[in-house]
Amino acid sequence: GVGPSDASPDEGVVEDLPSINEKAVEQLTEGLISHYLPDLQRSKSALQELTQNQVVLLETLEQEISKFKECNSILDINALFSEAKHYHNKLVNIRNEMMMLHEKTSKLKVSGINI
Repeated sequence: GVGPSDASPDEGVVEDLPSINEKAVEQLTEGLISHYLPDLQRSKSALQELTQNQVVLLETLEQEISKFKECNSILDINALFSEAKHYHNKLVNIRNEMMMLHEKTSKLKVSGINI
């Protein structure tokens, strides 16, 4: 048999509701919308403004990041130039030493010592 636990809890509720006046529902809906719509529209415009500000902020950040990248590349170039100068000085010193050694060996040859 069918016991009381098998019956749906919502069963019979629809029949218990009085007939719904469609005009009343429409008026209640309009009232609800007119109550919440201005706040929602203000929120929408505030969110749009916030989104536009975020876009501007992101673009500004990207510009700043690219400036930092340029600064880093300039620093890298400066380091490269100073390193090149350092090695150029080493080469000049080596060349001077080689010329000095060449002069010494030439003098030794002139004085008759075979090397």
